[in-house]
Amino acid sequence: MTAAARPEPGPPPPDRGPARTLRQLTEIEVTRLRGLGERKAKALATMGIGNVFDLLTTYPHRYVDRSRQADLADLAVGDEAVVLGTVQRARSRRTRNGRSLVELEVHDGTAAMTVTFFNQPWRGRQLGEGTEALFFGRLVDYRGGRQMTNPVVDVVVAGPEDGKASARRTLRVVPVYPASARAGLSSWEIGGWVDEALRRAGDLEDPLPEHWRERLGLLARTDAVHDIHVPPSMEARGPARRRLAFDELLRLQLALVLRRRALEQDAKAIRHHVSAREALAPTGENAPGSTLVQRFLAGLPFALTRAQRRALAAIFAEMAGPLPMHRLLQGDVGSGKTVVAVASLLAAVQGGHQGALMAPTEVLAEQHFLGVRHLVGGLAIPDPCRLGGQRPVAVALLTSRTTASERAALHAGLRSGAVDIVVGTHALLTDEVRFRSLGLAVIDEQQRFGVEQRAALREKGRASSGPAAPAEATGPEPGADPDLLVMTATPIPRTAAMVLFGDLDMVVLDELPPGRVPVETVWEPGDQGEAAAWTRVRAEAAAGRRAFVVCPLVEGSERVQARSATEEHERLTSSVLAGLRVGLLHGQMAAASKEQVMAEFRSGALDVLVATTVVEVGVDVPEATVMVVESAERFGIAQLHQLRGRVGRSDLPSWCYLLGSAETPDARARLEAMAGTSDGFELAEVDLEIRGEGTILGARQKGRSDLRLASVRRDADLLESARAVAEDVTAGDPRLSGHPALADEIRLFLDPHEEAYLFKS
Repeated sequence: MTAAARPEPGPPPPDRGPARTLRQLTEIEVTRLRGLGERKAKALATMGIGNVFDLLTTYPHRYVDRSRQADLADLAVGDEAVVLGTVQRARSRRTRNGRSLVELEVHDGTAAMTVTFFNQPWRGRQLGEGTEALFFGRLVDYRGGRQMTNPVVDVVVAGPEDGKASARRTLRVVPVYPASARAGLSSWEIGGWVDEALRRAGDLEDPLPEHWRERLGLLARTDAVHDIHVPPSMEARGPARRRLAFDELLRLQLALVLRRRALEQDAKAIRHHVSAREALAPTGENAPGSTLVQRFLAGLPFALTRAQRRALAAIFAEMAGPLPMHRLLQGDVGSGKTVVAVASLLAAVQGGHQGALMAPTEVLAEQHFLGVRHLVGGLAIPDPCRLGGQRPVAVALLTSRTTASERAALHAGLRSGAVDIVVGTHALLTDEVRFRSLGLAVIDEQQRFGVEQRAALREKGRASSGPAAPAEATGPEPGADPDLLVMTATPIPRTAAMVLFGDLDMVVLDELPPGRVPVETVWEPGDQGEAAAWTRVRAEAAAGRRAFVVCPLVEGSERVQARSATEEHERLTSSVLAGLRVGLLHGQMAAASKEQVMAEFRSGALDVLVATTVVEVGVDVPEATVMVVESAERFGIAQLHQLRGRVGRSDLPSWCYLLGSAETPDARARLEAMAGTSDGFELAEVDLEIRGEGTILGARQKGRSDLRLASVRRDADLLESARAVAEDVTAGDPRLSGHPALADEIRLFLDPHEEAYLFKS
């Protein structure tokens, strides 16, 4: 359809047939379109276009409003501009040094300019005489004439014209598609095929309930698809994009809500013996009748923050409830997530169940193991088989470094119930790991795991044989689902969290323990900044405090020009930090060696610890007041924020020095953001802006990529609306039986395993 105005509403022509679904569009190969042979089909395939659905969801990335086009005659030398012009003459030749040169004479009806391309010989074929294109570049003066060199080009109409091109030339608003000149495709060709696909597809089925469409003020789908490709005016693009972006977000939210509904429908809950009101009530550490959780909280050397209390109240209420908990605990660096996690694990243990804490790396698992073991030290639980009727809470570690004999003993302890809490990596998911009664699974740094790992850990609970102390539990039957608590120390913008973790209920730790002093962050490129950092390290060491120095690599690399931890350790001890006690820590060291180094650093036997990012998460040394990050430009915002969080963990003033230059705009933006704020949630928004949503949300799902127009940053209101619609249409209908069109559409965007799970009969 190439008319500049949308057709008047009315009944479709009798030969158009029923409205087409998106699934039907995926079943029509592009070769069914006229003039699109195998060669062009192969070129389209390189752009990810294989069927009509792919074609119609390849949206214009720019529009040319012919009624408001700037004239070349009005532009001055030095202006950077987009010029819509026609190639009047084209020639190709070789320069004296052998480089290819394509020279074009381009007119826009008001003036002319020369366009030159070096080392792009294919431009001669792409931009023949009569071709109309957008040229984006800077006008320069060359031998008295105006010229652009190697501009960005979008072909609008190829020449010589044919009927299809002529029709598109008459449009007032011309869509410009992300063409692939190297593949031999131009924007005008793609637009022509889109026109034909729109005309032959006819009306499109609209699966959105009409009352929701009217309530949200959204276009009908057929109108939206037409107007995004052939808008009758520049203003018509907005409503079209809004509707299609909403559809993308609705499919996302439906998948997440359906997953949660499926879990609830199949759930076999453990109703844990824990009361939020009792657990959080003031009590003595050894008060008669106190529960394990009460004794743990009473024995902490600090008071819980209000945010920690709110989080625990929500977690305990769900653990005692009729459905398995599926909750995300999100908190900034130093907000106390570990204490919340341990209290939750102990709530499961006090009812005769077990807890598991899974971390993405061995280093982090080892750090969690040491932290949990320290926190529960001195706590005991009833055991009639022991003299005195009690035994200590048993915490074990399982990683690939666990020896065969240790592994065998640990497996036996998990099966018998002798191990109360196990901390580990992916090793927890192996077939050999079986629990007596898994009551709570905690997954740290959840963004590094997928839905499959969550499901696998949940299945460990279903394979359990039953609680170790039935008399103290509330009667769960064998094979019940463990509660699930996933944590992230990387703040995530709320909208991104709704996409990444939309099937989880969220609780946020949004305050730091009292007395914490904000860390002063300094980024000053060059020798002056480095000198200031080492001066500060020496001053703090002289005052009895400690410092971290973090490097991105363990060993030197010719390919990556960054200081390694080993080389930096040698350099510092022999030069700027000579005379200080400097230790070395990296992930390739044996566990016992790492533990010894950390113990020396904590005790003060070491002044400075040179390390890789093994100290990124989980290391808590209150006396550490300086963090120096070498080659800081090589780290992402989230990692830098985590590293900074290793200092400032007391009431002592603390500093973070970011060393290194910023060769790229993104690197400069990251380091400036770090120096500008210590708010992790503000930094998360900056990170989303710099890295882009595709990078952060790329692992969201395995099915068909569907975020073509929607943006979780710009479309927060649409995301909220999509969530509301998803909750509404699935309420009491977890398989979308009452909305077959929606069910069919969402299945199109799921991978086979997820589809089978969500839509099983």
